[in-house]
Amino acid sequence: MPKQVTESELRRIEDVLLRFPPGLPLGELQKELRGSISRRTLSRRISELIAAGRVHRRGEGRATRYLHGVAPARAQRQRVQREARAHGSLRDATAGAPEATRPEEAGRFETPDGVVPIDLSSVARDILEYVSRPAAARTPRGYQRRVLDEYVPNQTAYIPDKLKVHLHKIGKPIVAERAAGTFARDILNRFLIDLSWASSRLEGNTYSRLDTARLIQFGQAAQGKDAKETQMILNHKRAIELLVEENPDVIGMNPYTLFNLHSLLSENLMADPEASGRLRRRPIEIGGSVYTPPAIPQLVQECFSLIVTKATAITDPFERAFFVMVHLPYLQPFEDVNKRVSRLAANIPLIQADLCPLSFVHVPERAYISGMLGVYEMTRVELLRDVFVWAYERSCETYVVVRDSIAEPDLFRMKYRDALTEVIGEIVRQRKRPTEDEIRALAERLVETRDVPGFVALVAEEFRRLDEGNIARYRIRLADYGAWRRAFGE
Repeated sequence: MPKQVTESELRRIEDVLLRFPPGLPLGELQKELRGSISRRTLSRRISELIAAGRVHRRGEGRATRYLHGVAPARAQRQRVQREARAHGSLRDATAGAPEATRPEEAGRFETPDGVVPIDLSSVARDILEYVSRPAAARTPRGYQRRVLDEYVPNQTAYIPDKLKVHLHKIGKPIVAERAAGTFARDILNRFLIDLSWASSRLEGNTYSRLDTARLIQFGQAAQGKDAKETQMILNHKRAIELLVEENPDVIGMNPYTLFNLHSLLSENLMADPEASGRLRRRPIEIGGSVYTPPAIPQLVQECFSLIVTKATAITDPFERAFFVMVHLPYLQPFEDVNKRVSRLAANIPLIQADLCPLSFVHVPERAYISGMLGVYEMTRVELLRDVFVWAYERSCETYVVVRDSIAEPDLFRMKYRDALTEVIGEIVRQRKRPTEDEIRALAERLVETRDVPGFVALVAEEFRRLDEGNIARYRIRLADYGAWRRAFGE
């Protein structure tokens, strides 16, 4: 039987056992599989899973039961707690099994800002329990290409339909017929700071949000911080601006965007500067994990291309975002900065659909890293998915309020935003007077005939307001603005 089919059967067996923590006899396990695997084949597959440490056997003869690999630690924890309660010493008993008794198992994560509760499914809690074990107690794993090969866009679903409906409901602004990325541009300043800070914090950056705001808005680096931390924040700023402000026809789930995201995010941070913005050509390891990414450059190239192809084919923006958050870090296509690229790339489909973007603010580092370990070491997405959904709900709560506090945009100005920038910039750089005739001559090739009079009036009004404090809006350099002012003796 092909290896891909065999692994698919192994996964189905594991999925069933995850739903039955006490375990199942072989006959009941076969019933739960609905006869899709013969008893003889099932026995062989169980033996393979036991040998790999993915399933455990308990009991003898007719009392034999099979348990998923994450179940024994939970059973041990519950047994210890029962014994402790019987003797009135729960605190002492649980202290003997620290990895099985952490508050995180109930979805309560410690952060510098206090305890953050995340609603975790039972499967997600099992994953968390497994990845919380010492590395020596976890099974070393390599890259499983079949996880990518078996994913069929718009058929396979990492996010259930019911959950997608919920995410669309909370993420969609109540404004019809808006250009792609309008929501993100409305809240750009806040989003720049939030995502730059939160994504960097998930990498261990110690900048506070206030420090990040000062750096992004005023260029003031925080005192006492490592230069690499400052560079990381600034790199995020430039990468986010690429996503929001670049031509939407260019930005997408394509090699150009992903390579440029990596180039911007990794600038001045790579041991080998030539590795920035290109696929890796050497093996790498992941600290704190027993997972080893693929080492063969040709395989990395093939899988990266397949990720791009499948991501592009996915129609639902949330499924596409989460697919990228799973598969880019799992492949590790770059020598470093892979998770950062995936977090920003996850925003591409959200921005394109004019949905609320995802900032990762308040996401506990422990929850996110554990979710990634679940992908790396178990090829399971449930824990990371719970974190993704929780993070998106928090982002929506924040940005819908922020956007509602902003004045409703002028639709005429929005329609001709690019033309406005081009006309004003052209007049200034050519050192011309903004007369009605000059504005009209430039406008006639950029604006619908019926809208020319209104556009001319809008440009004239913008010139009355033009000063050093707003020239960046029209991509005008300070030197050009100064020369334009001097040309007319102003």
